[in-house]
Amino acid sequence: MNSIFKLLVFDWDGTLMDSAQRILNCMKSAASDMEAAPRTDDQFLNIIGLGLNEAIQALYPEEKESFVKGFARAYRRHFLELDPTLSNPFAGTREVLDRLGASGYLLAVATGKARIGLEKVLRSTEMGGLFHASRCADETSSKPDPQMLREIIAHLGVTAEQTLMIGDTEYDMQMSCNAGTHSLAVSYGVHDLSRLLRHRPLGHIDAINELPTWLEKNAL
Repeated sequence: MNSIFKLLVFDWDGTLMDSAQRILNCMKSAASDMEAAPRTDDQFLNIIGLGLNEAIQALYPEEKESFVKGFARAYRRHFLELDPTLSNPFAGTREVLDRLGASGYLLAVATGKARIGLEKVLRSTEMGGLFHASRCADETSSKPDPQMLREIIAHLGVTAEQTLMIGDTEYDMQMSCNAGTHSLAVSYGVHDLSRLLRHRPLGHIDAINELPTWLEKNAL
């Protein structure tokens, strides 16, 4: 086990789960349902990681609250019930989490998903029992606000200095900076690595199965 890090906090979509295509499809379907102004795929992908309301507001800043609520309902309907797009954990994810848990790390999830969405994927992947804590954007403030990360840290009784935030978006890196934790970028998610590196993470990995070796080599 790493001599400094006690808590590893993972983003979910784009870090542990290869779900960008499903999220994109559901956002586009919701936009169609709402007869909303067109947005590019890149614009939709850029908001992955934010809470749903914050994501919609970023895409449609000119729209009123009633539009945001309607869009959110449409998105949830597609994501939870209608969309057939398959999404799976990245190859090696379960094995990595098992190994890290067995090594004594505390594991947690900090995600822009709503609680109902996270619980659904935790059940479908049978990975819920691997995590000691989780926070979702509908329970606290959305990334990059540090509140969800601070709540996990307080709940598990560790310090920010003992915490490593692992994520694929600029919002994860910003949240880590705001909370005073260390961060590690992943290059295989939705934001270009160059965007993540601007926030000075300790490093980056190109696949989730590189994480145990990175931790062993980078004990602080």
